[in-house]
Amino acid sequence: MSNVIRIGIVGAGIMGRGNALSLSGLAEVEITAVTSHSADSAARLADEIQGRGAPRPTIHPDLDAVLKDGSVDAVVLTTPDHLHGEMMVRAAEAGKHILVEKPLTTSVAEADAAVKAIRAHGVVAMCLFNHRWVPAYAQAHELLADLGEAAVAYARKDDTIFVPTEMLSWSDRTTCAWFLSSHDIDLVSWLLRDQVHRVYATARWGKLRSLGIETPDAIQIHAEYSRGAVATFESAWIYPNTFPTTVDSYVSVVTDNGVVQLDRQKESVVLATVDRYAYPRNMLQRVLHGIPAGAYADAIAHWISCCRTGEQPLITIESSRNVTAVLEAAHTSIETRQAVDVSMLADPGNG
Repeated sequence: MSNVIRIGIVGAGIMGRGNALSLSGLAEVEITAVTSHSADSAARLADEIQGRGAPRPTIHPDLDAVLKDGSVDAVVLTTPDHLHGEMMVRAAEAGKHILVEKPLTTSVAEADAAVKAIRAHGVVAMCLFNHRWVPAYAQAHELLADLGEAAVAYARKDDTIFVPTEMLSWSDRTTCAWFLSSHDIDLVSWLLRDQVHRVYATARWGKLRSLGIETPDAIQIHAEYSRGAVATFESAWIYPNTFPTTVDSYVSVVTDNGVVQLDRQKESVVLATVDRYAYPRNMLQRVLHGIPAGAYADAIAHWISCCRTGEQPLITIESSRNVTAVLEAAHTSIETRQAVDVSMLADPGNG
Protein backbone atom coordinates (compact mmCIF):
# COMPACT_ATOMS: atom_id res chain seq x y z
CA MET A 1 0.00 0.00 0.00
CA SER A 2 1.26 3.48 -0.85
CA ASN A 3 1.53 6.28 1.69
CA VAL A 4 -1.83 7.55 0.43
CA ILE A 5 -4.92 5.67 1.66
CA ARG A 6 -7.45 5.43 -1.17
CA ILE A 7 -11.04 5.53 0.08
CA GLY A 8 -14.35 4.28 -1.24
CA ILE A 9 -17.38 6.03 0.27
CA VAL A 10 -20.42 3.73 0.56
CA GLY A 11 -23.53 5.83 1.08
CA ALA A 12 -23.78 9.41 -0.12
CA GLY A 13 -26.27 10.84 2.36
CA ILE A 14 -25.67 13.20 5.28
CA MET A 15 -23.09 10.97 6.98
CA GLY A 16 -21.40 10.01 3.73
CA ARG A 17 -20.91 13.67 2.93
CA GLY A 18 -19.71 14.36 6.48
CA ASN A 19 -17.12 11.60 6.28
CA ALA A 20 -15.98 12.76 2.85
CA LEU A 21 -15.60 16.34 4.09
CA SER A 22 -13.44 15.20 7.02
CA LEU A 23 -11.35 12.92 4.80
CA SER A 24 -10.81 15.67 2.26
CA GLY A 25 -8.84 17.64 4.84
CA LEU A 26 -6.19 14.91 5.15
CA ALA A 27 -3.16 15.10 2.86
CA GLU A 28 -2.56 11.33 3.03
CA VAL A 29 -6.05 10.47 1.75
CA GLU A 30 -7.64 10.29 -1.70
CA ILE A 31 -11.32 9.50 -2.19
CA THR A 32 -11.28 7.33 -5.29
CA ALA A 33 -14.77 5.81 -5.35
CA VAL A 34 -18.35 6.58 -4.33
CA THR A 35 -21.49 4.48 -4.38
CA SER A 36 -25.01 5.05 -3.11
CA HIS A 37 -28.48 3.61 -3.58
CA SER A 38 -29.21 7.00 -5.21
CA ALA A 39 -27.12 7.60 -8.31
CA ASP A 40 -27.92 11.32 -8.11
CA SER A 41 -26.60 11.53 -4.54
CA ALA A 42 -23.42 9.72 -5.55
CA ALA A 43 -22.91 12.11 -8.46
CA ARG A 44 -23.45 15.17 -6.27
CA LEU A 45 -20.93 13.91 -3.74
CA ALA A 46 -18.39 13.14 -6.47
CA ASP A 47 -18.86 16.64 -7.87
CA GLU A 48 -18.38 18.17 -4.42
CA ILE A 49 -15.17 16.20 -3.84
CA GLN A 50 -13.88 17.36 -7.22
CA GLY A 51 -14.93 20.90 -6.36
CA ARG A 52 -12.59 20.82 -3.37
CA GLY A 53 -9.64 20.40 -5.70
CA ALA A 54 -9.37 16.60 -5.65
CA PRO A 55 -9.69 14.20 -8.59
CA ARG A 56 -13.28 13.18 -9.25
CA PRO A 57 -13.90 9.75 -7.70
CA THR A 58 -15.33 6.93 -9.79
CA ILE A 59 -19.05 6.38 -9.26
CA HIS A 60 -19.83 2.69 -8.83
CA PRO A 61 -23.27 1.04 -8.95
CA ASP A 62 -22.86 -0.94 -5.71
CA LEU A 63 -20.56 -2.14 -2.96
CA ASP A 64 -19.35 -5.14 -4.98
CA ALA A 65 -17.99 -2.84 -7.66
CA VAL A 66 -16.22 -0.71 -5.04
CA LEU A 67 -14.63 -3.80 -3.47
CA LYS A 68 -13.36 -4.96 -6.87
CA ASP A 69 -11.84 -1.55 -7.59
CA GLY A 70 -8.05 -1.86 -7.35
CA SER A 71 -7.78 1.83 -6.53
CA VAL A 72 -9.63 1.38 -3.21
CA ASP A 73 -7.67 0.45 -0.05
CA ALA A 74 -10.41 1.13 2.50
CA VAL A 75 -14.16 1.69 2.64
CA VAL A 76 -16.26 4.06 4.72
CA LEU A 77 -19.71 2.57 5.36
CA THR A 78 -22.35 5.23 5.99
CA THR A 79 -25.42 3.17 5.13
CA PRO A 80 -28.52 2.69 7.33
CA ASP A 81 -27.91 0.91 10.65
CA HIS A 82 -29.34 -2.47 9.63
CA LEU A 83 -27.04 -2.84 6.59
CA HIS A 84 -23.65 -2.54 8.31
CA GLY A 85 -22.98 -6.15 9.31
CA GLU A 86 -23.06 -7.94 5.97
CA MET A 87 -21.19 -5.08 4.27
CA MET A 88 -18.35 -5.31 6.81
CA VAL A 89 -17.96 -9.03 6.19
CA ARG A 90 -17.73 -8.52 2.44
CA ALA A 91 -15.28 -5.64 2.82
CA ALA A 92 -13.03 -7.63 5.17
CA GLU A 93 -13.06 -10.62 2.83
CA ALA A 94 -11.97 -8.26 0.04
CA GLY A 95 -9.04 -7.08 2.19
CA LYS A 96 -10.32 -3.51 2.61
CA HIS A 97 -9.88 -1.53 5.81
CA ILE A 98 -13.21 -0.43 7.29
CA LEU A 99 -14.66 2.64 8.96
CA VAL A 100 -18.33 2.15 9.81
CA GLU A 101 -20.87 4.56 11.20
CA LYS A 102 -22.43 3.67 14.54
CA PRO A 103 -23.91 1.37 15.62
CA LEU A 104 -21.57 -1.41 14.48
CA THR A 105 -24.56 -3.65 13.71
CA THR A 106 -28.10 -4.12 14.98
CA SER A 107 -27.63 -7.76 16.02
CA VAL A 108 -24.98 -9.65 17.94
CA ALA A 109 -24.93 -12.43 15.33
CA GLU A 110 -24.02 -9.91 12.62
CA ALA A 111 -21.46 -8.25 14.90
CA ASP A 112 -19.81 -11.59 15.64
CA ALA A 113 -19.63 -12.43 11.94
CA ALA A 114 -18.06 -9.05 11.22
CA VAL A 115 -15.49 -9.34 14.03
CA LYS A 116 -14.57 -12.86 12.85
CA ALA A 117 -14.06 -11.71 9.26
CA ILE A 118 -12.11 -8.60 10.28
CA ARG A 119 -9.72 -10.55 12.50
CA ALA A 120 -9.37 -13.41 10.00
CA HIS A 121 -8.36 -11.08 7.17
CA GLY A 122 -6.20 -8.71 9.21
CA VAL A 123 -7.85 -5.47 8.15
CA VAL A 124 -8.06 -2.36 10.34
CA ALA A 125 -11.65 -1.63 11.35
CA MET A 126 -13.26 0.97 13.59
CA CYS A 127 -16.80 2.02 14.42
CA LEU A 128 -17.05 5.81 14.34
CA PHE A 129 -17.93 6.51 17.97
CA ASN A 130 -16.45 9.97 17.56
CA HIS A 131 -17.48 11.23 21.02
CA ARG A 132 -14.23 9.87 22.47
CA TRP A 133 -12.51 12.73 20.61
CA VAL A 134 -14.69 15.50 22.05
CA PRO A 135 -12.15 17.37 24.24
CA ALA A 136 -14.41 17.55 27.31
CA TYR A 137 -15.17 13.82 27.16
CA ALA A 138 -11.49 12.93 26.73
CA GLN A 139 -10.65 15.17 29.70
CA ALA A 140 -13.40 13.51 31.75
CA HIS A 141 -11.84 10.11 31.00
CA GLU A 142 -8.58 11.32 32.54
CA LEU A 143 -10.27 13.01 35.51
CA LEU A 144 -12.33 9.96 36.39
CA ALA A 145 -9.19 7.84 36.72
CA ASP A 146 -8.48 9.63 40.01
CA LEU A 147 -12.00 9.81 41.46
CA GLY A 148 -12.48 6.26 42.71
CA GLU A 149 -15.13 3.74 41.75
CA ALA A 150 -18.10 4.93 39.73
CA ALA A 151 -21.47 4.78 41.50
CA VAL A 152 -24.05 6.09 39.03
CA ALA A 153 -24.06 7.51 35.52
CA TYR A 154 -26.71 9.17 33.40
CA ALA A 155 -26.58 9.82 29.66
CA ARG A 156 -29.26 11.62 27.66
CA LYS A 157 -29.26 11.95 23.91
CA ASP A 158 -32.58 13.23 22.55
CA ASP A 159 -33.29 14.44 19.01
CA THR A 160 -35.88 16.71 17.48
CA ILE A 161 -38.65 15.04 15.52
CA PHE A 162 -36.97 16.25 12.33
CA VAL A 163 -34.57 13.30 12.57
CA PRO A 164 -37.00 10.34 12.37
CA THR A 165 -39.54 12.11 10.15
CA GLU A 166 -37.36 14.02 7.67
CA MET A 167 -33.65 13.32 8.03
CA LEU A 168 -33.94 9.52 8.00
CA SER A 169 -36.02 7.62 5.46
CA TRP A 170 -35.42 4.38 7.40
CA SER A 171 -36.27 5.32 11.00
CA ASP A 172 -38.81 2.46 11.09
CA ARG A 173 -35.86 0.06 10.62
CA THR A 174 -34.09 1.24 13.76
CA THR A 175 -34.87 2.84 17.13
CA CYS A 176 -33.75 5.92 19.00
CA ALA A 177 -31.63 3.67 21.22
CA TRP A 178 -29.74 2.10 18.30
CA PHE A 179 -29.34 5.50 16.67
CA LEU A 180 -28.53 7.60 19.76
CA SER A 181 -27.75 5.54 22.87
CA SER A 182 -25.13 3.53 20.98
CA HIS A 183 -22.91 6.62 21.26
CA ASP A 184 -23.58 6.96 24.98
CA ILE A 185 -23.09 3.29 25.85
CA ASP A 186 -19.67 3.36 24.17
CA LEU A 187 -18.80 6.65 25.86
CA VAL A 188 -19.94 5.81 29.39
CA SER A 189 -18.40 2.33 29.29
CA TRP A 190 -15.12 3.98 28.27
CA LEU A 191 -15.42 6.61 31.01
CA LEU A 192 -16.16 3.95 33.64
CA ARG A 193 -13.54 1.54 32.24
CA ASP A 194 -16.12 -1.21 32.67
CA GLN A 195 -18.72 -3.20 30.75
CA VAL A 196 -22.50 -3.52 31.20
CA HIS A 197 -23.52 -6.77 32.90
CA ARG A 198 -27.34 -6.60 32.98
CA VAL A 199 -30.07 -4.33 31.57
CA TYR A 200 -33.73 -3.56 32.03
CA ALA A 201 -35.32 -1.33 29.39
CA THR A 202 -38.67 0.25 28.65
CA ALA A 203 -40.05 2.07 25.62
CA ARG A 204 -42.89 4.41 24.72
CA TRP A 205 -44.77 4.36 21.42
CA GLY A 206 -47.28 7.02 20.35
CA LYS A 207 -46.26 10.16 18.52
CA LEU A 208 -44.27 8.56 15.70
CA ARG A 209 -46.71 5.67 15.36
CA SER A 210 -49.49 8.23 14.86
CA LEU A 211 -47.44 9.58 11.93
CA GLY A 212 -47.15 6.14 10.35
CA ILE A 213 -43.58 5.47 11.57
CA GLU A 214 -43.42 2.23 13.52
CA THR A 215 -40.65 2.96 15.99
CA PRO A 216 -40.60 4.00 19.66
CA ASP A 217 -40.69 7.67 20.61
CA ALA A 218 -38.38 7.10 23.56
CA ILE A 219 -36.39 4.38 25.30
CA GLN A 220 -34.79 4.22 28.73
CA ILE A 221 -32.17 1.59 29.54
CA HIS A 222 -31.23 0.84 33.14
CA ALA A 223 -27.79 -0.78 33.09
CA GLU A 224 -25.77 -2.53 35.78
CA TYR A 225 -21.99 -2.60 35.30
CA SER A 226 -19.79 -5.53 36.27
CA ARG A 227 -18.15 -3.65 39.19
CA GLY A 228 -21.45 -2.42 40.61
CA ALA A 229 -22.06 0.99 39.01
CA VAL A 230 -25.53 1.67 37.63
CA ALA A 231 -26.40 3.86 34.65
CA THR A 232 -29.42 5.17 32.80
CA PHE A 233 -29.33 5.70 29.06
CA GLU A 234 -32.16 7.88 27.77
CA SER A 235 -32.98 8.39 24.11
CA ALA A 236 -35.92 10.11 22.46
CA TRP A 237 -36.53 11.73 19.12
CA ILE A 238 -39.76 13.67 19.39
CA TYR A 239 -38.49 17.02 20.67
CA PRO A 240 -40.29 19.84 18.82
CA ASN A 241 -38.31 21.28 15.92
CA THR A 242 -38.30 24.64 17.71
CA PHE A 243 -35.69 23.26 20.13
CA PRO A 244 -32.46 25.28 19.62
CA THR A 245 -30.36 22.22 18.72
CA THR A 246 -31.18 19.08 16.75
CA VAL A 247 -29.77 16.98 19.58
CA ASP A 248 -29.86 17.51 23.36
CA SER A 249 -26.87 15.74 24.91
CA TYR A 250 -25.87 15.43 28.58
CA VAL A 251 -23.70 13.01 30.57
CA SER A 252 -22.92 12.79 34.28
CA VAL A 253 -20.88 10.33 36.33
CA VAL A 254 -20.94 10.18 40.14
CA THR A 255 -18.06 8.35 41.84
CA ASP A 256 -17.00 7.60 45.40
CA ASN A 257 -14.89 10.76 45.42
CA GLY A 258 -16.50 13.21 43.01
CA VAL A 259 -18.81 13.95 40.14
CA VAL A 260 -18.21 14.91 36.51
CA GLN A 261 -20.96 16.59 34.46
CA LEU A 262 -20.83 17.13 30.71
CA ASP A 263 -23.53 19.29 29.12
CA ARG A 264 -23.28 19.80 25.36
CA GLN A 265 -26.51 21.72 24.84
CA LYS A 266 -24.51 24.92 24.31
CA GLU A 267 -21.15 24.65 22.57
CA SER A 268 -19.82 28.15 23.36
CA VAL A 269 -21.90 29.94 20.72
CA VAL A 270 -25.41 31.40 21.01
CA LEU A 271 -27.14 32.68 17.87
CA ALA A 272 -30.21 34.91 17.77
CA THR A 273 -31.73 36.14 14.51
CA VAL A 274 -35.11 37.55 13.56
CA ASP A 275 -36.22 33.98 12.79
CA ARG A 276 -34.74 31.78 15.50
CA TYR A 277 -32.70 31.28 18.64
CA ALA A 278 -30.07 28.55 18.37
CA TYR A 279 -26.94 26.98 19.81
CA PRO A 280 -24.78 26.20 16.77
CA ARG A 281 -22.94 22.88 17.06
CA ASN A 282 -19.16 22.86 16.65
CA MET A 283 -17.66 20.07 18.79
CA LEU A 284 -18.22 17.23 16.31
CA GLN A 285 -18.01 18.85 12.90
CA ARG A 286 -16.84 22.29 11.88
CA VAL A 287 -14.70 23.94 9.22
CA LEU A 288 -11.93 26.00 10.80
CA HIS A 289 -10.26 28.44 8.38
CA GLY A 290 -11.27 26.23 5.48
CA ILE A 291 -10.04 22.99 7.07
CA PRO A 292 -12.43 20.31 8.42
CA ALA A 293 -12.01 20.02 12.19
CA GLY A 294 -13.66 18.70 15.32
CA ALA A 295 -14.09 15.31 16.97
CA TYR A 296 -15.41 13.75 13.78
CA ALA A 297 -12.32 14.72 11.78
CA ASP A 298 -9.99 13.75 14.64
CA ALA A 299 -11.54 10.28 14.93
CA ILE A 300 -11.27 9.71 11.19
CA ALA A 301 -7.65 10.91 11.15
CA HIS A 302 -6.92 8.40 13.93
CA TRP A 303 -8.40 5.58 11.85
CA ILE A 304 -6.40 6.63 8.79
CA SER A 305 -3.23 6.60 10.89
CA CYS A 306 -4.04 3.06 12.05
CA CYS A 307 -4.64 1.97 8.44
CA ARG A 308 -1.16 3.21 7.57
CA THR A 309 0.64 1.70 10.58
CA GLY A 310 -1.44 -1.42 11.25
CA GLU A 311 -1.98 -0.38 14.87
CA GLN A 312 -5.30 -1.13 16.55
CA PRO A 313 -7.65 1.86 16.87
CA LEU A 314 -8.56 3.37 20.24
CA ILE A 315 -12.04 1.94 19.66
CA THR A 316 -11.59 -1.80 19.14
CA ILE A 317 -14.04 -3.64 16.98
CA GLU A 318 -14.72 -5.94 19.97
CA SER A 319 -15.76 -3.04 22.21
CA SER A 320 -18.19 -1.87 19.53
CA ARG A 321 -19.54 -5.41 19.35
CA ASN A 322 -20.20 -5.16 23.09
CA VAL A 323 -22.27 -1.99 22.55
CA THR A 324 -24.40 -3.98 20.10
CA ALA A 325 -24.79 -6.72 22.72
CA VAL A 326 -26.04 -4.22 25.31
CA LEU A 327 -28.54 -2.78 22.87
CA GLU A 328 -29.78 -6.17 21.70
CA ALA A 329 -30.29 -7.13 25.34
CA ALA A 330 -32.15 -3.85 25.94
CA HIS A 331 -34.54 -4.47 23.05
CA THR A 332 -35.12 -8.01 24.28
CA SER A 333 -35.93 -6.54 27.70
CA ILE A 334 -38.46 -4.16 26.11
CA GLU A 335 -40.20 -7.11 24.47
CA THR A 336 -40.14 -9.43 27.50
CA ARG A 337 -40.42 -6.81 30.27
CA GLN A 338 -37.68 -8.72 32.06
CA ALA A 339 -34.10 -7.88 33.01
CA VAL A 340 -31.63 -9.41 30.56
CA ASP A 341 -28.14 -10.60 31.45
CA VAL A 342 -25.61 -9.32 28.92
CA SER A 343 -22.65 -11.30 30.24
CA MET A 344 -23.09 -14.15 27.77
CA LEU A 345 -23.23 -11.70 24.86
CA ALA A 346 -20.56 -9.12 25.70
CA ASP A 347 -16.99 -9.95 26.71
CA PRO A 348 -16.00 -7.73 29.69
CA GLY A 349 -12.37 -8.07 28.65
CA ASN A 350 -12.84 -6.05 25.47
CA GLY A 351 -12.70 -2.28 25.72
